[in-house]
This record gives sequence, structure tokens and C-alpha cells, in this order.
Amino acid sequence: MIPGRPRPLHRPARAVTVLVIGAGHAGLAMGHHLAQRGIDHVILERGEVANAWRRERWDSLRLLTPNWQCRLPGQPYPGPDPEGFMGMPALIALLEGYARRLASPIHTGTRVTAVRATDGGYRVETDRGTWRCRALVIATGATQLPVVPALAEALPPWIESLTPLAYRHPAQLPPGGVLVVGAAATGVQLADELQRSGRQVTLAVGEHLRLPRRYRGRDIQWWLEQAGLLDQRFDEVEEIARARRAPSPQLVGGPSPRDLDLNALSERGVRLVGRLAGLSGTRLQFAGSLAMHCSAADLKLARLLDNLDAWALAHGRHDALPAPERPAPTRLPARPCLGLDLAAGEIKTVLWATGFRPDLSWLQVPVFDARGRLRHHGGVVAPGLYAMGLPFLRRRKSGAIHGADDDARELADHLAAWLAGASTGGRAPRRREPALPAP
Repeated sequence: MIPGRPRPLHRPARAVTVLVIGAGHAGLAMGHHLAQRGIDHVILERGEVANAWRRERWDSLRLLTPNWQCRLPGQPYPGPDPEGFMGMPALIALLEGYARRLASPIHTGTRVTAVRATDGGYRVETDRGTWRCRALVIATGATQLPVVPALAEALPPWIESLTPLAYRHPAQLPPGGVLVVGAAATGVQLADELQRSGRQVTLAVGEHLRLPRRYRGRDIQWWLEQAGLLDQRFDEVEEIARARRAPSPQLVGGPSPRDLDLNALSERGVRLVGRLAGLSGTRLQFAGSLAMHCSAADLKLARLLDNLDAWALAHGRHDALPAPERPAPTRLPARPCLGLDLAAGEIKTVLWATGFRPDLSWLQVPVFDARGRLRHHGGVVAPGLYAMGLPFLRRRKSGAIHGADDDARELADHLAAWLAGASTGGRAPRRREPALPAP
């Protein structure tokens, strides 16, 4: 200690039974179910409630799911427009109101800096003190860090390079053409917005999932929910790791339902090229796989619609709905573009819509695989350690707002049983969880 300097105050660690990290929809859903079971808990949030929706989304973004699917535990959609699509201000207001009514202590402005396992559970260090908990729920989501290929570092210095986390609106980009890399939901929406703003957009297309906004007079989400596809469980899928990495579907929400597939974009003037394969000097190289990826997406779409038609027929819905129809096959450029020279000046900005991954750098527990991905079995990571809000965590709908309720309910059951078993030094009986490891 330096002479003359006051002795630093020692702040003892606060104790709680369960600590939830993240106050987005997944963390709030878990808070609801913990409160329902009378389990002592707190929720820590690095910023404000719904922080990612406030700070890390572009201005015009709307949810891909209709408002009637914006339901949370104990709260169906409360608004007057069930078939509409929420923009960010409405969604933030929805989550804020839900958080105020929640019987969960929420500590905002509290950033977690480290989590370590201890004999009695977990030690959670934050920029506002330390917590001790018996069980921990990670509900920070899956989109903190953009996944950007290494070749982004080799782009010429005159090229603006950014990710969707930094993009807000077309006016922030320098004048000139834009290359959008990635054709999942984010890529097609940003390509559409930028093309409509008057810029020439080139879209680099890899694996993608094509869906119509509406089918036979109903929103596609109605079909997926009614047919039970969104409730398919993680333990019913042979290649769950691949399913969790599947691209988000080419959909857009807005005042007027519309398709946003590659045909719609090419009709608007967007140039389609294959997957970005490399950069040699100033020349971008595109793979010759555009036709293959488009054919695969068209085939998957046809199979899905066939299955939905079969479901409608089997459940007595066929005659009450408009006749089946099939979207036109994806139209390909007459001459594929296999390269562009950035020195020509046509492209001024590259926007990397190449996916995201969670930021769990603070989690100092050996629960990662060889590629740095969190290992879990339907959200059960380790004894007393759980995850929420990840793609296909327990069901296909897990990553969506309406998917959090069922996941949180089942994981809260497992957590309660684990706490009971840990308290007695034995095993608590498993309840409605045949697919999960015993607590």
C-alpha cells in the first residue's frame, strides 16, 4: 500500500442462488420462470434492457416474425396489429414494459468481466462488484461478434468495410457501389435497402434458405407453427450442429407483406454473384457455385411447401385455403461474374453480412469445443450452468422471441431439480426431461 493513500474499500461478494446474464427476451423469460418457482435470482445486463436491439441494429429493421408471435411467458402479444411486424422502437417498448412487471431484480449497466467455477457454484466478476451464485444462466444471445473472413484485412485502404452491427442507414456509407457478402436474412434486407437508396449493389451468395413471406393466404410463420415444424426438438435432429449453423431465412417484415428472395432483388437491379472466394491484389474472386446454391435452395423450398400441403390435407385445412402455388425458380445471370477489380472504382463499400457468434470471452470455465463453440445439451452446459437464446437450443424456434418461453420453462425445471439434488447431496428426480442429463 502506498503511504498516505487511503486503504481501498473491500466489497464482499454478494450472494444469490441463480444469476442470469443478459436482460434481452431470453434472460427475461428465464427470470419469469425462476420467479414462478420461487427461486432467488438476479439478472445482470451490460447496458439497458433490450440493449442489443437498442444499440446494434440498423434503423429500418423490423422483426421477421409477425406480431402475434411476439409473446413472452405469461404475456401474449398485447397490441392492435397482430399481423404486422414490429420495428425496433416498438420491440424495445414491449421488452421494457415486460421487464417492469417482472418479479426479477435487474441490474443494468453491469458488465460481466469473468466467470469462474467454485466449489459452491460460480464466481461472477463485474465492473460493479462480484457475485457468488449456485447456478448461472447465460442469456447473452448469439450475435455479439460478427464473423468476418480474414481477407477483409487485405482490402485496399480506399474501401469502406463494415458489419451489420455498425451499419445504421445508407447515408452513412460513402458514395458508390456496395458489395454485400452473404445472402441470409440480414444480407438480403441490407442489399434491398441499399439498392432502393439509389446505390448499385452486388450480392455475394452462398448457402441460403429461401422462404415466401406468405403461402396460400397465410404468413409462412403460421404454417411453420401450425404444422409443428417450429417445435421440432434438438434431440430429434440427426445433425444438430449443422442445423444450428443454418442460415436465417430470406424474409423481411414491413407494412406490406412481400417476398425478398433473389428473384425480387435481381428484378430491383441487384447483381448476383457467387460466394466470395478470395482476393488477389485488388481483384475479388467469386466462386462458380451460384447456380448450385440457388438450385439447392429451390429444392428445399419445394420440399417444404409439399410437406405443408400434405399437412393441410391431412388436417382438413386444404379446401378452406387457396390452391397451392409454387414460386418461380431462382433466375440466374446469363453470364456469371467470377471477379471484380476494386481498383476500377465500382465498389466503394463492402458490407459483411456473414453471420455472428456469441462473445463468451469472459467465461473461464472449460465448456468449449476445439473450435471455441459452447458445448451444451439442449441448453445444459455443465452442473449448474445453463444457456438460453441460442439458435435451435431446444427447438427450431429457440432463437426467436416466442421460442424463449418453452425453453426457459424446461431449463428452469432442470435447474430447480439440480438445486434440490445439490442441497441434499444426492440426485433429484428428473421431471419431464428425458432428453436432458440427470441433474
